[in-house]
Amino acid sequence: MYNNEFKRGIIYALSAYILWGILPLYWHLIHGIAPFEILAYRIVLSMIFMIIVAFTSQQTHFTSDLTQLIKNPIQLGAIIIAGYVITINWGTFIWAVNNHHVLQTSLGYYINPLVSILLALIFLKERFNKFEWLAILFALIGVIYMTFKVGEFPYISLLLAFSFGFYGLLKKLVPINSISSITVECIVTAPAGLIYIWYLWEQTQTSVGLNISSFWLLLSGAVTAIPLILFSAGAQRIPLSLTGFIQYIGPTLIFLLGILIFKEPFNIDQLITFIFIWIGIIIYSISQYFKIKRSKQGTGQKSSLNKKIS
Repeated sequence: MYNNEFKRGIIYALSAYILWGILPLYWHLIHGIAPFEILAYRIVLSMIFMIIVAFTSQQTHFTSDLTQLIKNPIQLGAIIIAGYVITINWGTFIWAVNNHHVLQTSLGYYINPLVSILLALIFLKERFNKFEWLAILFALIGVIYMTFKVGEFPYISLLLAFSFGFYGLLKKLVPINSISSITVECIVTAPAGLIYIWYLWEQTQTSVGLNISSFWLLLSGAVTAIPLILFSAGAQRIPLSLTGFIQYIGPTLIFLLGILIFKEPFNIDQLITFIFIWIGIIIYSISQYFKIKRSKQGTGQKSSLNKKIS
């Protein structure tokens, strides 16, 4: 029987990825404001929202976590870099949605897990099995096919996948509470957002004012932070392997939105590209299933051996 914490973890993780999957609908509501101006406000409003969460949540010790970071320059540097890397990811996503590249964002988040294991090979010296190598190969074939057959290099997809992959890699270097980590990331990137907003106001180039788009923009801090908080709460309660399977809900919803709601063109060559990526994902999922199965068998054997010894 699964306990209540496990069930809550699944609900939190599902909620996070469903919200991420329907985010294009929210950004599509903001008309007439340039993507980088949206990004600047998103950064600042996310900081305000996360500071409120950090000081009101009973599950985090923001002051002590911040003190720990200040005492450890390497961890602090990693958090600062992570903050700007995820900002690149945010900016790319907003720009892509506002410029009718929703399908490319979907492709990017499908590729992301495969990029993450590739980065683990390069930087963490992790070893892969044959399934994982085969998964990466199919993803690579999909990217090459799209570049030469469709005539469009998927730079948006790769930028999204690699920026989120590097973000996850940097987060591994900083073992602090997730809410504290996200709050610090927002704080260190906020000056860049404020400077850009100030510049736009000085040059009278701002598009923010008394209009419906500006109203929706005010919610961007909460829209950014709530899925991250839900994801963190879910990840603490369920195995990482289960989180890995749930994460495909996000790009699948984005993919469906791109075709059914935003009516983006989707021809046979694009379908073939996605098929290669989907095959890679299926192979990757199979490899994770066997890893989990072997891990459980190993744990069971150790447990029975300990009982015999005792």
